[in-house]
Amino acid sequence: MIWPWKKTDGAAAAAGELRDRTFAQDALTALIGALPDPVMLLDDHGVVKSANGKARDLLNMDPEGQHLSSAIRAPQILEAMQAVLAHGGTRRVDYEQHVPLPRHFEAYVAAVAAFEPGVSVLILLKDLTREQQTERMRADFVAHASHELRTPLASLLGFIETLQGAARKDEVSRERFLVLMQTQAERMKRLIDDLLSLSRIEMNAHERPTGTADLRQIALHVRDTLSGLAKDADVEIRIEGAEPLIVQGDWDELVQVVQNLVENAIKYAAGGKLIEVTGKRIGEECELTVRDHGPGIAEEHLPRLTERFYRISAQESRSRGGTGLGLAIVKHILNRHRAKLRIQSELGVGSSFTIRVPAVSAESK
Repeated sequence: MIWPWKKTDGAAAAAGELRDRTFAQDALTALIGALPDPVMLLDDHGVVKSANGKARDLLNMDPEGQHLSSAIRAPQILEAMQAVLAHGGTRRVDYEQHVPLPRHFEAYVAAVAAFEPGVSVLILLKDLTREQQTERMRADFVAHASHELRTPLASLLGFIETLQGAARKDEVSRERFLVLMQTQAERMKRLIDDLLSLSRIEMNAHERPTGTADLRQIALHVRDTLSGLAKDADVEIRIEGAEPLIVQGDWDELVQVVQNLVENAIKYAAGGKLIEVTGKRIGEECELTVRDHGPGIAEEHLPRLTERFYRISAQESRSRGGTGLGLAIVKHILNRHRAKLRIQSELGVGSSFTIRVPAVSAESK
């Protein structure tokens, strides 16, 4: 504070003004840094003066010092910025990001000329991805799950009606129907479990896992877990490759990926008697391949295998307890891990399902 009876030279006044401005800038940086949404502050030329960590993560770059058009390639946001600069007020526009994963935002663009010297526009991006995914999943559940549940429910009702009528006192029929009813009930439970699992994965699709996991240890764990199923099918699961395959990822989700692939191989390619799980590191990625020697898959089916409820043979899939969601779950987990899935198959020879997951660098171990 400058007392009125004390004289102050110009240098001291300038220094005080600089301190005040620095304090205001630091306070502003701390304020937007504490916000949970991506925020950028622009000058009256559209150059980004400040951006919080959320904005840098979203854009995968530091936009400060660059024109908005270099940071966000969205004409609707640029038009809203120009309108706000020219006429003031606020604008709300939609913004979609397509890579690395689809995300939907509502951009809030507001004039803030009096907020801080040199700052004219505030842009806040509200992530609506979760809300949209919830709505889409609700629609998918009604459209697909109701259809898939109709058959086992109809079977259960038929069995119950028979047990209440003609087979009321038939011990043999009752035991047979109870086994069939249990099979249908277990199928509905698997379907609901898979739908819930897929929904949970989709809700977190845009959040990349931060943990680490060893794909080789996961393969060994899956082999032990499915040893009973493999024994019943007279199939050997052979793990090849001895080196650790450390990747950035969620252990439980990657176990689900490998388990789904190996379980599919046991169910649909058991005639080959051998399932080979091979791992290796290739550059900045770790690769794991599940190969069977079964009947193979026709080429026209390969592009659609990861679609929800897509089956090469619906009747065979249902008879083996499949829900039509296993590979869809695999795809969505791998998307969350920024990983890839490659499917190769030849009729009469067998199929291979290969996943590639970003490896953990030696520096970050």
